[in-house]
Amino acid sequence: MSTETQTGTVDRGIVERLRASPFLSQLLSNRLAITGIVLILGVVLIAIYARITYDLSDLLATQFGTNPSEAAPSSEYLFGTDGQARDIFPRVLYGAWYAVLYGTVTVIASTFLGVGLGIVAAYYGDLTDNVIMRTMDVLLSFPSLLLALALVTIFPEELGLWRAVGALTLVYTPRFARVVRGAALKVLEDEYTEATKALGATDPRLLIRHVLPNCLAPITVQSTLNYGLAIIDIAALSFLGFGASPGEPTWGMMLSNGVEFGLFSGAWWWSFFPGLLLALTVLGFNLLGDGMRDALDPRMRETVD
Repeated sequence: MSTETQTGTVDRGIVERLRASPFLSQLLSNRLAITGIVLILGVVLIAIYARITYDLSDLLATQFGTNPSEAAPSSEYLFGTDGQARDIFPRVLYGAWYAVLYGTVTVIASTFLGVGLGIVAAYYGDLTDNVIMRTMDVLLSFPSLLLALALVTIFPEELGLWRAVGALTLVYTPRFARVVRGAALKVLEDEYTEATKALGATDPRLLIRHVLPNCLAPITVQSTLNYGLAIIDIAALSFLGFGASPGEPTWGMMLSNGVEFGLFSGAWWWSFFPGLLLALTVLGFNLLGDGMRDALDPRMRETVD
């Protein structure tokens, strides 16, 4: 059999398995989940396009003498201009790149920390479990945004938006730890884990090769839901003056400038367009997260926040 034939056979096998997947068939039959996927793909494409097309230094610079100041949306300036005569359209598009970049880092970091702590707490139990989960309970007792505001001050201002990423990583970690601990406890009750230990499997091998794969469903759903939450919380911190530098084209900073300067002068477009893209992005992740939760297991409504 030729290499091309083997490759074609493997590709068809993968496609057939995907089509036969109950999860994918259930997910793709959910119209709201499809809407979420379309919204997310649109934002990702916008982010990549903006990152490739626009120069950040041009977006930061004032454009007096080149563009009119506070011009309303028109065919020439689709989203209008701001008080610094900067075209809002490319700035809003570039804000998608900030949202995708920093949101991804926040979710990945909090997922790794939360999953690690949750599995360790479930497996070792006793003192280890109490120390880890009581610490998580203390962090969960604070409102998330209030805790993020307190934590963001720990990091130096030179880090910019990475301060928000660090603070939100610590805020989201307890959510993952609690969800993963509950799922891991159920997995550890199964007989095959005891058999694996009896065969001489080390703790890391047991946790990584056997426990973790059986906890992926709640981890995936929690990560998707937290993605939208991370984007909106990063925008909120920027809105409040923590994270983004003045003039930086993040949705939160543009909303802050629009509310502070634009609304009083009637320039509604300063805040409307970044707020619209922010809302659509968060909506997309929420719709996809709900669809994934229903497709994986409707009973997970009781497990995932």
